[in-house]
Amino acid sequence: MSEEVPRPAERAKRLPRAVRERQILDAAVSVFSRYGYHSASMDEISEVAGVSKPMIYTYLGSKEDLFGACIRREATRLLEAVQGGIKPDLPPDMQLWHGLRAFYRFVAEYRESWTVLHRQAMTVGGAFAAEITDMRTRAIELVAALVVSAGTRKGLGEQAEFSGAGLSAALVGAAESLADWALDHPDVSDGVLASWLMNLVWLGFNDLVEGEIWKPSESDD
Repeated sequence: MSEEVPRPAERAKRLPRAVRERQILDAAVSVFSRYGYHSASMDEISEVAGVSKPMIYTYLGSKEDLFGACIRREATRLLEAVQGGIKPDLPPDMQLWHGLRAFYRFVAEYRESWTVLHRQAMTVGGAFAAEITDMRTRAIELVAALVVSAGTRKGLGEQAEFSGAGLSAALVGAAESLADWALDHPDVSDGVLASWLMNLVWLGFNDLVEGEIWKPSESDD
């Protein structure tokens, strides 16, 4: 008599916890990106993941807990991709360009992740929006460090420090808006997107650290 072949559900139970959690999170990101937090169902996530709902609750908790876990994982992956793309041995502008390329490459390769992070989480608000705010703060700090570094090289570190955080926030916001646009224009490469943003924003940074500051005319005060 031949040995009985285990059913898929029985084989699934033997997966390590980390692998099982990744499987559930991958399914959840896919479902949340498609339907949004409120319309996504745990039944659908269970079906896509190939596990029972009780198993999802055991591993990752409620729907709210699961959505929060998705946001934290995808935010970490995004920031790690950007930081990994920055080459610290290059000048600040080239570091930023490579970082932006890594950012747009991530958005193109992980569209569902970006949709959950930038569209779904902010729409739901509350603690989820706070997670995104934390991610954005870390991104702003990363850019600000490059701005200050560029200013220090020019002997204007104090001026760059004063305006670096605000300008970096503007750059991060512009980068996010361009990423949304890029989702509908997949033919535009990450290098082109990064160059557009550098031409739009970094040239202004460079003028600032050079002391070239635009001011309104006296008649407009």
